[in-house]
Amino acid sequence: MSAESSNLSNIEHRAVIKYFVKKGKTPKEIFEDMVSVLQESAPLYTMVKTWARLFQQGRESCDDDPRPGRPVTVVTEENVRKIENLVLADRRIKLWLISDELQISKE
Repeated sequence: MSAESSNLSNIEHRAVIKYFVKKGKTPKEIFEDMVSVLQESAPLYTMVKTWARLFQQGRESCDDDPRPGRPVTVVTEENVRKIENLVLADRRIKLWLISDELQISKE
C-alpha cells in the first residue's frame, strides 16, 4: 500500500474499527492490525479502544456527535449582503448593531 493510500480520515478509521469489532477482534488486535498496515498514519490506541467500546455497546454511526456550544457558520450570501447594506448606510455602525440586526453572536 502506498503512503498516499494509507492516509485515512477519522471516519474511515472508525469504519475499520467497527468492521473488526463486528468480527470479534479486541481493541489491541485491531490496533496492531491497523499499525501493521497504516504505520505512522494509524490512529492512536486510545482512539481505537474508545471507538471499539462504543461499537461494542451498539453504536452504529462513525460520525462525530454534535458538540453543544459549537459555533454555527453564519457566512451566507444573504448575511454578507445585509452587512454590506448596513455598512454602506452607516460606515460607523457598531458591531453590536450588526449582530443584533442579523441575530447572530458578535463573537
